[in-house]
Amino acid sequence: MHRLLALLLCLCCLAAPRPAHAGEPWRLATYNLRLNLASDGVNAWPQRRAEVLALIRYHGWDVFGTQEGLPDQIADLEQLVGFERIGVGRDDGALRGEHAAIFVRRERFEVLRSGTFWLSETPEKPSKGWDARCCHRIVTWVALRDRRAPQAGPFYVFNTHFDHEGVVARRESAKLLLARRARIAGDAPTLVIGDFNSSPGSEPVQILLGELLDARTTSRTPPYGPEGTFNGFHIDAPLPVEERIDHIFHTRGIEVLSWGALTDSFQGRYPSDHLPVQVLLRLP
Repeated sequence: MHRLLALLLCLCCLAAPRPAHAGEPWRLATYNLRLNLASDGVNAWPQRRAEVLALIRYHGWDVFGTQEGLPDQIADLEQLVGFERIGVGRDDGALRGEHAAIFVRRERFEVLRSGTFWLSETPEKPSKGWDARCCHRIVTWVALRDRRAPQAGPFYVFNTHFDHEGVVARRESAKLLLARRARIAGDAPTLVIGDFNSSPGSEPVQILLGELLDARTTSRTPPYGPEGTFNGFHIDAPLPVEERIDHIFHTRGIEVLSWGALTDSFQGRYPSDHLPVQVLLRLP
């Protein structure tokens, strides 16, 4: 009788459903690099390039998206060993202009497919949208597979930089991003990251939250670092919630273990005018 009970218990354990989240956690980040402008003086890219690379290496990001990077800055980041870069220049769909690049650690993830679309009424070609006056704005996306958990299937990362002036452009960009995400990724787990030039209570963010979750809110551990993410190169910036314009959003089912706005500085200077935002997460 005891042997029969033991056998039944073993069978029940074998038939029990697997945990909702499997596999090793990994790190995702978004980082506005601040474009390379000589007029930034001591904060120009050549004066902080090494610090940006050191920050990325130290924190061990597995996937990260950048904003504002010009071709020379993207080339510098390609010095990071073991990463594959995805993305094109926003001005010509090739190399020219700022990139919303995604860097993927090859040892951990396999790139399945990728693409770019413009935040405008004509998203298939380089174009300005709605009331955006100065700049083309883009979304770079990539489908990935975790090499350590291939049975989990693909997931998607979308990286973007919303317009800084156009109110209509930011609102319509949020709508277009959601529509394209649904078309490209379907029901697959998805992360949407970037500089949205929009604070948590703004209309664009509220539109996104209609379908996505804010990783800062869903983090299993208390958020680390200040609420704001735009520092303007001021080491003593107060960084209130109104300056939280860099976000990581995700679909349901993704487990966010931690969220942080990183305040790393070097000799009293930030390596960019934005703080990088990092999450530790686990896919369903």
